Amino acid sequence: MERIPILKMGEFLVVTIQVDMHDQLAKSLQDDLTNHITETQARGVLIDISSLDIVDSFIGRILGNIAKMSQVLDAQTVVVGMQPAVAITLVELGLSLTGIRTALNVEKGMALLRESLKATAGGNADGYARM
Repeated sequence: MERIPILKMGEFLVVTIQVDMHDQLAKSLQDDLTNHITETQARGVLIDISSLDIVDSFIGRILGNIAKMSQVLDAQTVVVGMQPAVAITLVELGLSLTGIRTALNVEKGMALLRESLKATAGGNADGYARM
């Protein structure tokens, strides 16, 4: 079964989607990501969708669900690399990605996650736990 890799970087999980998304893969990503957040106690999730040329309403809803589930599990979500055509499609479909912060690229997305950690008690600006 096809899977999207989830990498841990400090207190963050990083997901780079480099394949065409289909409904089952999107659902698997949602399940895998929520499990990883729980197992690793991640404080942030960065999802890079720069390789996606198209997003349908189901995948848009899954991204929204991931953000909501992450928030319940005490993790912030940032989606980076959204192509203009994808943004237009989401607006035309009437999908608002409530709870999802967006950034142009991975660097800016990581900065957003670091800032959100800095703003919460116990977080470290660099995203790495202190011993």
